[in-house]
Amino acid sequence: MQLKAITSFAYLIKYPTPVITVLKPKRDENQLVVFENFQVSPSVPIVHYFDTFGNACQRMLLNPGEVRILSEMIVKVDAKVKKDPTADYVLVENLPSEVIQYLLPSRYCLSDTAEIRQLALEIIGNNLVGFLQVQAIANWIHKNVQYQYGFTFSSTTSNDILRNKVGVCRDFAHLGIALCRSINIPARMVVGYLKDLPFEDLHAWFEAYIGGQWFIFDAVQAETMGGRIILAKGRDANDVAFITQFGILTMLSMEVRVFEI
Repeated sequence: MQLKAITSFAYLIKYPTPVITVLKPKRDENQLVVFENFQVSPSVPIVHYFDTFGNACQRMLLNPGEVRILSEMIVKVDAKVKKDPTADYVLVENLPSEVIQYLLPSRYCLSDTAEIRQLALEIIGNNLVGFLQVQAIANWIHKNVQYQYGFTFSSTTSNDILRNKVGVCRDFAHLGIALCRSINIPARMVVGYLKDLPFEDLHAWFEAYIGGQWFIFDAVQAETMGGRIILAKGRDANDVAFITQFGILTMLSMEVRVFEI
């Protein structure tokens, strides 16, 4: 499947503001980048670099006035996500060293709290296979957390979502990650684009490490579907923010389009 994604941001800036964006497609074994274009208007010098998670970042100083940021890409992606109900839990002592960090609590994923661990144990019940445990977690979130804008903030954690049971895709992902980590299943956050998303926006989901590989789970969907462009992966939203500003930006507009070509 070949997808085209276009995102356009417009900001009003009062003072020179340093900004880091993560808006270019990740060079990943599961997707092939055919075309990409990244522009800032008025143009400014852009420093391109890769962070510690291998995500492509763009660093720049935006000048006062109205600024537009455009990112567009064409990427070949999998039409379906891989699934393996026999993929089993990997003992911590057998995990690759680079995966260990995804077992630990992080800023938004409070996996070391009693309420998170207790819920995880209740959800998985008698399921002994790792894949089925994570699928049960994703299913529980989908059925019990309401998707709605305007109820969560940049400071909202997995425990907040557990208490309020309302949020958006990043909140669904944070809760799924925390529940997985609480039972020693490594999990990480992924952000990017999803084909046929019912609303025009960027998207977030999570991956769990089971059976010696990473599997995609999307608690927003009743069934996790393919057609995804990956922009970034990390421990939680703190690592994969689309735009990080060191100052005040006033957003004037945001447009997102994803379609198959």
